[in-house]
Amino acid sequence: MDTLVPGRPDNGDGETGRDERGLGRWIRRSLAGGMLGLALYAGYESDREPEILRERYTYPDSRFVTVDGLAVHYRDVGPEDPDAPTLVCCHGVFASLHTWEGWTEELSDEVRIVSLDLPGFGLTGPHPEGHNGIQETVDFLAAFLDAVGIERASLAGSSRGGEIAWRFAVDYPDRVDRLVLVGAAGYPRTETRWLRRVRDLGPLSWPLRHLTPRTLTLLAVRKAYGNPARMAPETVTRYHDLLLRAGNRDAIADLDVQTGDRSADVPRVNTPTLVLWGSEDAIIPPAHGERFAREIAGAELVVYEGLGHIPMEEDPTRTAPDVRSFLLDGE
Repeated sequence: MDTLVPGRPDNGDGETGRDERGLGRWIRRSLAGGMLGLALYAGYESDREPEILRERYTYPDSRFVTVDGLAVHYRDVGPEDPDAPTLVCCHGVFASLHTWEGWTEELSDEVRIVSLDLPGFGLTGPHPEGHNGIQETVDFLAAFLDAVGIERASLAGSSRGGEIAWRFAVDYPDRVDRLVLVGAAGYPRTETRWLRRVRDLGPLSWPLRHLTPRTLTLLAVRKAYGNPARMAPETVTRYHDLLLRAGNRDAIADLDVQTGDRSADVPRVNTPTLVLWGSEDAIIPPAHGERFAREIAGAELVVYEGLGHIPMEEDPTRTAPDVRSFLLDGE
């Protein structure tokens, strides 16, 4: 005679409790699915309308110029003296021209500072033909300078913008006076492979392009700072909002930062170069800065103790004097 367990009725075929066990599994799976769905919902962010972001993140001196069918957001700030040096500033991935605000405030009394949102970033947004690649952006920078009437200038570049700057110095040597590389990219890194993996997923990359909670932005900005206590909440909000500008996430996911490795061309840079690095750079190690300084003839390397990947944003009052001296005292 079978022993019946209270609360688990025998269905007569020896499968005592099967229905209840099946129900339990269904409940557990439903809860797990619900939790996953809630996580996905919490992480989903819709695109931000460009017009709304323009109202929020333009400066009183912001300008827009059409280059290759793209309305480029830029600033042009500095003295009226036509003999003042001009410094054109190129930001890195996830960033915008706002990352140069500190240097603009510190240097624009003596230096003309021109900063721009590169294609695929900031208020400029993605190129209409998808030309957001690094070498395409080098050539785009030449077209931008033509559009704003700058024949020759010094260049500053941070991270990916640093690679754009030194490639530009190689490809357009007659247009570059001096070069400032800040945590610059250019040497192969395994850390950048995730961009290719996202791109190669094709349609399956959709969740990765839209599940961008503010927490992830916060973590990314924290990683870029040597001392996260220097981060202002509004800075994180700005990074997050501009990342969500319609089209920017697709442009970033489609980047292939290692296409056409040109690190062998670094020694071809023949313009005076200042290499700036944070000792706590967790994105591109200081060893890369040392290599730039070795491979570019006459380059000077300055390492800032305690600063991270974007020292010009993290502590402009500490970094700008070196740029001022480099641009003005070397004339």
